[in-house]
Amino acid sequence: MGVSGGIAAYKAAEIVSRLTRLGADVHVIMTAAATRLVGPMTFQGVSGNPVATDLFAEPRRWNIEHIALADRAQLVLVAPATANVMGKLAAGIADDFLTTTILATEAPVILAPAMHDRMWRNPIVQANAERLRRAGFAIIEPEYGRLASGALGQGRLPDPESVVEVVVQAMFRPKDLAGVPVLVTAGPTRERIDPVRYLSNFSSGKMGYSLAAAAAERGARVTLVSGPVDLPSPPGVEVVRVDSAVEMAEEVWRRAAAAQVVVMAAAVADYRAAEAATAKLKRGSGDLVIRLVPNPDIIGELGRTKGKRLLVGFAAETDDLVINARAKLAAKNLDLVCANWVDRAGQGFGTDTNALTLIDRSGGVLEVPLQDKRAVAHAVWDRVRGLLGAGETEVLVPPAPDPCLPSGDGQC
Repeated sequence: MGVSGGIAAYKAAEIVSRLTRLGADVHVIMTAAATRLVGPMTFQGVSGNPVATDLFAEPRRWNIEHIALADRAQLVLVAPATANVMGKLAAGIADDFLTTTILATEAPVILAPAMHDRMWRNPIVQANAERLRRAGFAIIEPEYGRLASGALGQGRLPDPESVVEVVVQAMFRPKDLAGVPVLVTAGPTRERIDPVRYLSNFSSGKMGYSLAAAAAERGARVTLVSGPVDLPSPPGVEVVRVDSAVEMAEEVWRRAAAAQVVVMAAAVADYRAAEAATAKLKRGSGDLVIRLVPNPDIIGELGRTKGKRLLVGFAAETDDLVINARAKLAAKNLDLVCANWVDRAGQGFGTDTNALTLIDRSGGVLEVPLQDKRAVAHAVWDRVRGLLGAGETEVLVPPAPDPCLPSGDGQC
């Protein structure tokens, strides 16, 4: 556990104490600034282990101490994580015991930022947080409340109990999807108008990528069919990149027969240009009319030939969330629909957090509160695991060609 120099360092002692009482072997690394706020002896007392503070201190036995800790760690938690530590990690700077250990470990790393709300909202800090997420770091969002300055804002370290719960979930998440073949779609599609323009939407792909990564963490064999996004491939996931809805349909239908679970999180364009211009369209003095035709109904085709496959869809809504989600569940023959508002703060396209209403075909409803999209993804897989039961995967015949595809008859 890393403790950096924020006033919330006093809460870190309670986190260490709780983890130790649960049976964890906790080794604390403190930055120099942290030692000015809480004494190392406090953490030695609650952890039962020596506290590391000096990268150049003589080791207790002949080894390179920060490498030894990096090798032994099953998980690294930094609480509080200051803007300074996050910035150094995002830039790959290793100039003290804590940063060198984190950069040397292959264990999962969880950061719990705590700082003034203006610091947390600073675009530089947010860019560093995003870069760390892309590198595989998990971030526990700071809470809203009264800060050390007396102001109200988002910047508080969550209660120790909440932090410990995240750690326990990360360390002991069951491999309850081991060997299950899973197909996930993510991101937008682009529908060409001419060589330089296209129709698309605001999807960033973050929810779909989080779902793929979470399934892989639980042991699933995951294939991710992704529209054009600026996201790294999740570890352990086969990624198939496509551009248009037609391309996505072809890849999904070809691969769905081997999947036991299909999660359609992509925001597929409903329409495409009837004919994409071969040369750039020039500006004229009048209106420009582009005739659109329907794109393939990917999830609809999967629902019509579902068999024992479990099919999960998403419903992004701006009104009548539950009514519209239930209608989609029935119309597409889904087993589970994940409904979310796309016009509320912290939810929907492009955000790092989300909140969902999960509705299954038996009428069950589960509310997933606003939180990091990786945590939301695990909540979805928890529900999927409950729906899977002990059934075997049925090998299905791929669906008939959609008439909206170029290979169809063209009559949609």
